[in-house]
Amino acid sequence: MKENSLEQKYSKLIIIVSTLIPVVVALLFSVKLKDFGFNVEPLSFLPPIYAGINGITAIVLVAGVIAIKNGNKALHQRLMTSAIALSVAFLVMYVAYHMTSDSTKFGGEGVVKFVYFIILISHILLSIAVIPLVLITYVRALSEKFDQHKKIARITFPIWLYVAVTGVVVYLMISPYYV
Repeated sequence: MKENSLEQKYSKLIIIVSTLIPVVVALLFSVKLKDFGFNVEPLSFLPPIYAGINGITAIVLVAGVIAIKNGNKALHQRLMTSAIALSVAFLVMYVAYHMTSDSTKFGGEGVVKFVYFIILISHILLSIAVIPLVLITYVRALSEKFDQHKKIARITFPIWLYVAVTGVVVYLMISPYYV
């Protein structure tokens, strides 16, 4: 019963968080602090930092899978919790950057531009989809429903890893166009 009540307890929260994060990010993306009279300098130093955080997240995710495959549950748990914390840090910095800076337009042309937008669009869509997957996977581990945790983790892991890696790729592709 404990597991069911824990999972039920968090299911509404997972739905709320999974809905609110993309909506709030989309809204905050269009809010510029200077439009509200705040005299803030653009946080132009953040993109390489949050791209680096995405890269570290990818490494931590892979290390977490290796840890669990080697039977080290405690290390796996610490690494997965760290990956979540890194993702939250990324999100905070990403929103802060976009609230203080104008969006950068990709300047490439032809096939490169097409590839960039395919990667960017898939990155954005999967970053939205991965939120509930990560939260459900984490709650199933907390609930000690390890069979169900493992089942959903097999879906969550590659999507989360793709989002982390493509975050770095998107940054590397657009970085020459930052002002």
